[in-house]
Amino acid sequence: MVKADDEAVKTALEELAGQAKSYEDRKKGSKAKDGDQVVIDFKGSVDGELFEGGSAEDYPLVLGSKSFIPGFEDQLVGAKVGDEVSVSVSFPENYGAAHLAGKGLPVHDFGPCCLDPHDDYPPFAAAVVQALLRGEIDCGVLICRTGVGMSMAANRYRGVRAALAETVARARISREHNAANILVTGGDTMPAADLPAVVDAWLGTPFSGAERHARRLRQVDVQSYDDIAAVRAVDPETAALLDGERRREEDGIELIASENFASPAVRAAAGSVMTNKYAEGYPHKRYYNGCECVDGIESLAIARACTLFQAEAANVQPHSGSQANMAAYFALLEPGDKVLAMSLDHGGHLTHGLKANFSGMLYQFTGYGVDPRTETLDYDHIAGLARELRPRLLMAGASAYPRTLDFPRLRQIADEVGAYFVVDMAHIAGLVAAGLHPSPVPYADVVTTTTHKTLRGPRAGLILCREAHLKKINAAIFPGIQGGPLMHVIAAKAVCLHEAMTPAFRDYQRQIVRNAATLAGEFERQGFRVVSGGTDNHLMLLDMRPKHTTGKAAAEALDKAGITVNKNLIPFDPEKPTVTSGLRVGTPAVTTRGMREPDMARIAAWIGRVVDHIDDAAVAAAVREDVRAFVRHFPLPQPQF
Repeated sequence: MVKADDEAVKTALEELAGQAKSYEDRKKGSKAKDGDQVVIDFKGSVDGELFEGGSAEDYPLVLGSKSFIPGFEDQLVGAKVGDEVSVSVSFPENYGAAHLAGKGLPVHDFGPCCLDPHDDYPPFAAAVVQALLRGEIDCGVLICRTGVGMSMAANRYRGVRAALAETVARARISREHNAANILVTGGDTMPAADLPAVVDAWLGTPFSGAERHARRLRQVDVQSYDDIAAVRAVDPETAALLDGERRREEDGIELIASENFASPAVRAAAGSVMTNKYAEGYPHKRYYNGCECVDGIESLAIARACTLFQAEAANVQPHSGSQANMAAYFALLEPGDKVLAMSLDHGGHLTHGLKANFSGMLYQFTGYGVDPRTETLDYDHIAGLARELRPRLLMAGASAYPRTLDFPRLRQIADEVGAYFVVDMAHIAGLVAAGLHPSPVPYADVVTTTTHKTLRGPRAGLILCREAHLKKINAAIFPGIQGGPLMHVIAAKAVCLHEAMTPAFRDYQRQIVRNAATLAGEFERQGFRVVSGGTDNHLMLLDMRPKHTTGKAAAEALDKAGITVNKNLIPFDPEKPTVTSGLRVGTPAVTTRGMREPDMARIAAWIGRVVDHIDDAAVAAAVREDVRAFVRHFPLPQPQF
């Protein structure tokens, strides 16, 4: 027996007695009026222990308060001063907590801390759910009068599996079959004495892990994740196209080397409230007010970039890799300066001197290429060109080069002629971050990259540089070529860089390389000629000439079969860039979906079959059906909770 002077009970009863707001006399002729006090005999329980007591002196209840106890107002109607009214009071903050604490389990109480008629259940459900999703608690128990409202509120959150279970059997099934992470019960529909057994059964039953249950949970996750619900409600036409792209990605095999599947966390940041904020300038030096949060985001992204790549300084504002390269040129060069860079037809990039690009318009680019025998870079030839041309800048990096770059040798060549050394590592940034490709950062004056591709972030750019160059780099970006930064994309970069620091990301990069090596070997077994004889990184080039077709024709045929690649020039290509003799194939996206070496053999076989029957629509259709069935086992990235 717990008396009413028990401190916990007393506190709750005092809260009850203080709720004097809007009660009105219910019946004509009531003898009580607002302000009168009624002696109440309190009877109730805390964790199953009875308590009783109460007097007008200790716990006066003022008429006029609106009770949340069913029928309580009716009991007060017609009451006289001095009458006794029996009230049953429950205390939700202690409901079952003592039982859990007695078993040595840490208990976090999310309230309510008192009985308040203005309390609604959704905020309490939200508090528990958000703590669960943040990893602060392992599971939760929610209670309302029937449990229905709480379960509905909790299950609105992705990653929550709240089960309304008021029997031991249902509690066990909710865990064994459904991996429930929140137990919901009803205070009115379930006796307090039954709660310990239900909770014990729920906590003591693990998820079975059976394939059918796991499969169904995955389906629930996919069906519950609608990241364009707001678009769907406002603009069905755009939503339909977005849905179409999702289906295309889900149903096919993505082998374009520059594409990947950003995580839901990256995409959520890119679609966040940061898109609303203008923030011209740099952290703590803005031309707009209200930038305390964007300053924090940008500073975080800068710090993570420097830590991940061991760089002295970073600029995270470039909208793209092309703008990152433009800023590097603007910071280090004058119009008309000479630059030595990899030729586009040997694997370089548009911004490495193509005449139709700003780079070729503003600067005098000379291209270097690969040895015709080995199809790898000839560093002695590059050194000879540098001595002959005396360029102001030596550019390294490629968009279609499958071999490891020798950054120390290139730095030596640059130093010999007094040139700046800049590296565009857009394609290999993820491999560099994971230590699977030598880093250019210790050797280059400036390193540029995109944040998608192997880094698996948002479509954007990033610059790493020596501290001595940062002022010029920053000025080249803002106000040089950009105005306000895209803060939502910078937020996504921060998330991407955080993900890249994890052991899982390093494992992912290792699998990219293993998959690429396996795929290249399988292509050779299918009769393809692999440029340079293989790959050291995430991509490879296939020569279509032994198959008596072109890159353009092969890419179009594979598209009909649900396999996406891109036509690409190969070294010494006789075809024009719109046709090409080659295909570029990469493994970042398929590796993100969880495919491994045995799956590469199947993919190579499908590609070989389609290319060998390039004009046979029936073959393409059959392969497409095989591909659709295959990729069902490899879902696109889903949110992790």
